[in-house]
Amino acid sequence: MTAVLDHLAIGTSVLADGWDLFGGVLGGRWAYGSDSEGFWWGQLEFAAGPKIELLTPNGEPGGGFLDRFLAARGARPHHLNFAVTDIESTLARIRAAGIEPVGVNLADPDWKEAFLHPRSAHGIVIQVAQQDGPAPLCAPPDDLPEPGPAARLDLIEHHVIDLDGAVRLLRDVLDGQLTGADAATAELAWPGGKRIRLVREDDLPNGGALHHIRFARAHGTFTERDRDRVALLAKRLGTTVALAAHSVE
Repeated sequence: MTAVLDHLAIGTSVLADGWDLFGGVLGGRWAYGSDSEGFWWGQLEFAAGPKIELLTPNGEPGGGFLDRFLAARGARPHHLNFAVTDIESTLARIRAAGIEPVGVNLADPDWKEAFLHPRSAHGIVIQVAQQDGPAPLCAPPDDLPEPGPAARLDLIEHHVIDLDGAVRLLRDVLDGQLTGADAATAELAWPGGKRIRLVREDDLPNGGALHHIRFARAHGTFTERDRDRVALLAKRLGTTVALAAHSVE
């Protein structure tokens, strides 16, 4: 397997909302983060499932893509990242599938990346990246709360017009294992409890839209206070977050 779902990135101008939601309530632990050209990013990891990455402008030149995104659409999910072991091979598979990647940057020996435009990736930006250097070291943000009880990012549900085409992209190009399918839905999985459910829906912009992400407590259940807090913070982040009724014990 050369591609694995790694994280969902969410753009926001207010990092505290993301830290409170994904750390304080949903148990995310600091993984790593760093300044990049024009923006800052930081990732939280969970008991299982993909990480959550928060992106925010840092006021430096070069972050125009994120400034434009937030100005046009507000806080919301920005991209799905797939970590690949051989980006040249991945790019060849992408092009063989009839998709031309954009933003291809192979100059940095430690971090090589490329993107699929939402029109080519069924309604969401997809980033493929090969990291050969060490993960960037960065202290946790001062406003990151103590993590709440452990939880799994159990599912990403994405709605698409072209279900068969989306399955081909995630299965044949990005190495997802098809674990179930019918006329209206398909589920794909990657190692580490990482799952995407595709649901057929008509009349979606760019051919698709991320519908919601779902968390399940590793032990115990979510309280009503948890649910109220999640609903408030998720709305500020332009992201629908569902909470499983039962733990994964």
